[in-house]
Amino acid sequence: MELGSLKVQVIRKDIKNIHLSVYPPQGSVRLAAPRSVADETIRLFLVSKLGWIRKQQRQFQKQDREGAKELMNRESHYFLGKRYLLKVIEQNDIPSASVSGKQLIIRARPGTSTENRHQILAQWYRRQLKEVLGPLIEKWKKKIGVRPDKWSIRKMRTKWGTCNTDSRKLTFNLELAKKPLECIEFIVVHELVHLKERRHSDRFVGLVEKYLPDWKKRKRHLNSLEIGTLPDR
Repeated sequence: MELGSLKVQVIRKDIKNIHLSVYPPQGSVRLAAPRSVADETIRLFLVSKLGWIRKQQRQFQKQDREGAKELMNRESHYFLGKRYLLKVIEQNDIPSASVSGKQLIIRARPGTSTENRHQILAQWYRRQLKEVLGPLIEKWKKKIGVRPDKWSIRKMRTKWGTCNTDSRKLTFNLELAKKPLECIEFIVVHELVHLKERRHSDRFVGLVEKYLPDWKKRKRHLNSLEIGTLPDR
């Protein structure tokens, strides 16, 4: 649905109320509505919320954005919320990445292209995030009392994580590797709670608050951080 220059993704569901969301990083707008609600009612609802929508989008636009990385020495990169300066070492050995002190080190063969350096770094981020997510999922699935069938990591444009309640599969955004541990933990709890409550209902919010009383603070922190440009590798 379009309201002037504003485009809204409208999804019809078996729900009782209208739910409106604005997602980082681009400020995309999504509205979930009961199947019985008329288009004109949705349009009037959106018009009444235009001020709020624009405010949310402005907040995302003000966020710092990482520039396109050339993967050259002394570039700033983030891992688990901490800033590191990049050091590129050219050597005839197996390509790798690691952190040492305040440096993020990429080891690559001489003449390795920027694209291939990106692949080395992204693969390292994926491995590190997997090591972080595994114990967190084990910890919280026991506390919450749910059992996801599987989980994976991939690059996503508008969400930090998703939960498919039919297949019981969790998916986490590769960008989380750059974010603080407490923010990653919030996303893990958020997605696991969906296995108890599919919708963002009052019950869902109550459950998240039960397990993470400071979830609002964690969410604000996550959405205030730099929006990265990590390639999906």
